[in-house]
Amino acid sequence: MSTDRLPFEAPVGSTGRATLLGMAAFLIVGFATALWLSPDPQGYGTHQQLGLPPCTFRTLFGIPCPGCGMTTCFSHFVRGHFVAAAHASLAGVVLAFVCALLIPWCFWSAYLGRCWKVSDPVAAACVMTTVLCGLAIALWLIRVTWPA
Repeated sequence: MSTDRLPFEAPVGSTGRATLLGMAAFLIVGFATALWLSPDPQGYGTHQQLGLPPCTFRTLFGIPCPGCGMTTCFSHFVRGHFVAAAHASLAGVVLAFVCALLIPWCFWSAYLGRCWKVSDPVAAACVMTTVLCGLAIALWLIRVTWPA
């Protein structure tokens, strides 16, 4: 297999490789934490097991925030309970899937010394963040407009 850099893949030096490995480690710790937590049967509130307070948005306004259910979703996701994860947060399932794919991508890119299949990592991160945030807000609007 040739490891020559393709023109559309951004090269990374030792700092970039360390960053990619750090990102992968951060994501792995996040998934490990989700596995350590027990999903709350309400579909939200799992984050309180970490000593965090209840959702302020839900407390103040009586409706879930766009992030409500994300921790519960991840906790179900790592157990393979995808339907329960989707009930907690559909946007969370998409985010968990993207994060799960990013782990091997980070390792592979660090190994190659270039961002595999990505020419502009900053633009790619901006697009991915915008799409995921937009999806979370759109699904939140649907959730609060047409509650189940």
